[in-house]
Parts: sequence; structure tokens; C-alpha cells
Amino acid sequence: MHEIFLGVMGGMIAAIATTAGAVPALVGRKMSQATSDTMLGFAAGVMLSASYFSLILPGIDVAEEQFGSVWIAAAVASVGIASGAGFVAWLNRAIPHEHFKTGPEGGADGATVARIWLFVFAISIHNFPEGLSIGVAFGVDKSNGLSVMTGISLQDIPEGLAVAVALVGLGYSRRKALFYTALTGLVEPVGALLGVVAVSVSAALLPWGLTFAAGAMLYIISHEIVPETHRNGHQHRATLGFIVGLILMMFLDVTLG
Repeated sequence: MHEIFLGVMGGMIAAIATTAGAVPALVGRKMSQATSDTMLGFAAGVMLSASYFSLILPGIDVAEEQFGSVWIAAAVASVGIASGAGFVAWLNRAIPHEHFKTGPEGGADGATVARIWLFVFAISIHNFPEGLSIGVAFGVDKSNGLSVMTGISLQDIPEGLAVAVALVGLGYSRRKALFYTALTGLVEPVGALLGVVAVSVSAALLPWGLTFAAGAMLYIISHEIVPETHRNGHQHRATLGFIVGLILMMFLDVTLG
């Protein structure tokens, strides 16, 4: 129960960070595209670093201890990563949603859903793996969970601002933009609960849960974030943000985890 509580609280802190990031949109001017792409690059760097240092490598270590073979451990990690990526890919196809730049995706029922909810679904699909990774990390130990929660929360702040500013740019009121951005963050404690419960029920699920969460985040990085940061000609700034985010998360993982 202690791990479950910490996992859910970690997800809540990440959700609060998302909301906090959106607050400046209430009074601020429109964010430049270059700044938005830099922030998204930073988020991608944090997520990539967390995937490897906080999820995949610990997952391989745990699997090697369980099975006594580095070959089996590598196979478990491979299946876990593929399963996590495949799960998010399925969500992406099954749930109607709409991206700010590329338009509608997902199920055919999207036409009957209010546009704002399509955006909420899109960001929620993005945020769910983040919450899942926090919960699974707390299932390993407190220090690992703390490092993942800190890194994800740090990148959720500029991410929340980017989402809120984008909604304002599409014509929604500032208060609505804040409300719906906060709403997208609530999926993170849900993901965290599912992740920490899964690995707390059975230690045998731990390496699978760690690598599954990593695969889910890797899919989001490649399918959603990186293409978005390279769509507007700000690749250099986005790459700088990516490197800074990766280094920061690596530092947090080494020092806290």
C-alpha cells in the first residue's frame, strides 16, 4: 500500500505540474513557435532519458536476477518495449483525437465528438505513458520513482504551457485552455495507479512493467513529439532542448536514483 500511495501521489504531482505550466497562458502573450518547439524537444529528451536510465536498464537488471540469464533478460526487455509501443499505437488508432497541426486521427466516430475533446484525448494519449512510467518506477523503489517523477514533472511544466497556448491560439478562452489542459494531466495519476498496482501485485511483473512503460514513452517520442518539433524549421533549437532534457534527466537519475 505504501508503494501504491507514493505512485499515485507521484502521478498527481506530475498532473499538478501540467496545470502549473498552463497558468501563464491566463495572462501571457502567445508563445513563439520556436519556443514551443524547444520545449517539446526538452520534453522528448527527458522522456528518452527516463525510458533508458530509469526503466529499460533497471528492467533488464531485474529480469537477469529473476531468470539468471542476460539473454532471457534482453528478450524480456524486447517484448516489454514492443508491447508498450504497440499498446499506445492501438490507443492512437482506436481513440478519436485531433492534433494541433496534423488534424484528426483515430476512430471513425471523431466527427461526432466536440473538437475540444478530440484535443483532450490526443494529449491524454500522450500523458498516459508518463503516468504509467511514474507508477512503475515507484514499484521498483522510492528513489527510482522520485527521479522519474521529478523528470516527468519538470517537462510537464513547459508542455502544459505549450498545450494551453495552442488552445488559446485556436480560439478557446484562456480559462477554458487552463481547464482542459489540467484535465489532460489527470490521466497521469490514473496511469501511475495502474503501473504501481501491476508491479506491486507480483514481483515477476516488474521487468515487464518497466520495459512496457518505456516502450509506451518511446512510441510517443518518435510518433508525436520529434516530428512536431521538426515541422516548423526550428530543428536546431528543438535539438538543443532535447539534449538539455536528456542530460537533466540523466543527472537526476544518477543522483536521485
